[in-house]
Amino acid sequence: MDKQKSLEKLNAFGQGTMMEHIGIEITDFEKDYICGKMPVDNRTVQPYGLLHGGASAAFAETLGSIAAGMQIDLNDKGVVGIELNCNHLRSVKNGWVYGQAVPIKIGGKIHVWNIEIKNEDDNLVCVSRLTLAVISKK
Repeated sequence: MDKQKSLEKLNAFGQGTMMEHIGIEITDFEKDYICGKMPVDNRTVQPYGLLHGGASAAFAETLGSIAAGMQIDLNDKGVVGIELNCNHLRSVKNGWVYGQAVPIKIGGKIHVWNIEIKNEDDNLVCVSRLTLAVISKK
């Protein structure tokens, strides 16, 4: 399957979920990273008009979870987030933010991913670390 079809499949996987509701889109991936974008609009800002920290956290966990799921056989196993740490470094009022998740550790039982979210000027907005447990579906 070519990459464009795989991206379409990944984005279709998020339909009817928070991913679709807040506008997260997967834009690129390889074995060692995944990238996406999220709008900064009425769906993702807090009452003061700034990007909501919870939206950044949801974006980070989405990227890390999908990336981790791509590392395992989803017929037998799944991944579930067990810890998410987010440091919010810069505010954003509109436009888009862009995220990239890269692995720190991919183990048989635990995955740890680093997720950086940047604004349209390539300034760091949020840095996150996501720990996931690899679980059996049986």
